[in-house]
Amino acid sequence: MASSSAQPVFRFAPSPNGRLHLGHALSALTNERFAARMGGRLLLRIEDIDRERCTPALVQALLDDLAWLGVRFEPEVRRQSEHIAGYAAALALLQARDLVYPCFCSRQEVRAAVATQEATSGRPWHVDPDGAPLYPGTCRACDREVAAARIAAGEPHVLRLAMDRAIAEVGDVAFSVIDADGQAKTITAQPARWGDVVLARRDVPTSYHLAVVLDDALQGVTHVVRGRDLEAATDIHVVLQYLLGLPTPLYHFHELLTDGSGRKLAKSRGSESLADLRERGVTAAQIRQRLGFDGGGASADAEPAQPGRRGDQ
Repeated sequence: MASSSAQPVFRFAPSPNGRLHLGHALSALTNERFAARMGGRLLLRIEDIDRERCTPALVQALLDDLAWLGVRFEPEVRRQSEHIAGYAAALALLQARDLVYPCFCSRQEVRAAVATQEATSGRPWHVDPDGAPLYPGTCRACDREVAAARIAAGEPHVLRLAMDRAIAEVGDVAFSVIDADGQAKTITAQPARWGDVVLARRDVPTSYHLAVVLDDALQGVTHVVRGRDLEAATDIHVVLQYLLGLPTPLYHFHELLTDGSGRKLAKSRGSESLADLRERGVTAAQIRQRLGFDGGGASADAEPAQPGRRGDQ
């Protein structure tokens, strides 16, 4: 289900839940380079579905940082928080096909169920590519009327994709990955390794996975250029694209940056922000050169990192 377009379309899609750092700059500049080389369009999307952490001040700071860095996007910016109804409609389609079910398990209950399974089998429980235990399916067979009553009573819950039924519907799926020179290779998706992923929560009525595939399709994105930490998650995205009849873009996964201790740069760890660098007198041109753009190469303290949990690069 590959996408096609007369003109390539790229996008940079950060989450405004903290200040941008060098990892974000690398991703934005990599998208800019691909778009320039291929004569493509470059879009900006603000992934602000987390209403608690994504504040207006951080949105403005994000825009200021990108303007300072000199990355130019097309004028219209898509904000996920303005399209919740569209995500809900897509989720309803999947629910109507019995591909989504409510789960009432807390994180603590999931951990307890996994511990029981491990004790019973004498073997470690399966984990997903991010290292998290696969959901053991406690609520998968919950009676629909009972589940509906629990939801009506206001019981906290999430909505999970029944991955086995999804795979049975779409069959084997694949996606194409391009290298820095645009040469493509085909990757067979392995969605089963993710188990029954969460597609929506009570407090956040969609998930990164669902929102991103809908946004890419609605914006006509043909090339998704993002960090290598998201390569494995593409399994989920391709399955959702097939289930919803959406095109599958071409993908490119760039290396990540690490700090002096070898850890991936992340807002959650307080990695030095672009604003911090700017305050220290570092210029946008120096940032570009440090990351290998506009001449020069990456500095010694900006080394590739290994893939990890879905972060914020």
